[in-house]
Amino acid sequence: MRKKLAIGTASALLALTATGTGVAVAGSDDDGDRTVTGSKAKQATAAALAATGGGRANSVERDSENGATWEVEVTKPGGTTVDVRLDVNYQVVVIEGDSEDKDGSS
Repeated sequence: MRKKLAIGTASALLALTATGTGVAVAGSDDDGDRTVTGSKAKQATAAALAATGGGRANSVERDSENGATWEVEVTKPGGTTVDVRLDVNYQVVVIEGDSEDKDGSS
């Protein structure tokens, strides 16, 4: 009986450890923001492209900087890249030059 209990306990601990590690890896990225898709991402993209006069949306993330809820990285028609931060109602909070230059310098 003790042998079965020990094996069951060890299996449960292993499962919890593996699950906890997976959640930690999946839930983290460099700045804590999360990439999003779906209808909310489409709304954020439309608002960002309207604010920049068009271009291409490269990514949509949940954001927490400058009072924003959404961050959309947009490459404008002229080739420059900006980060458009939007509030919960998809209104522009700020448009900033992208902090990551395409040549790798900051």
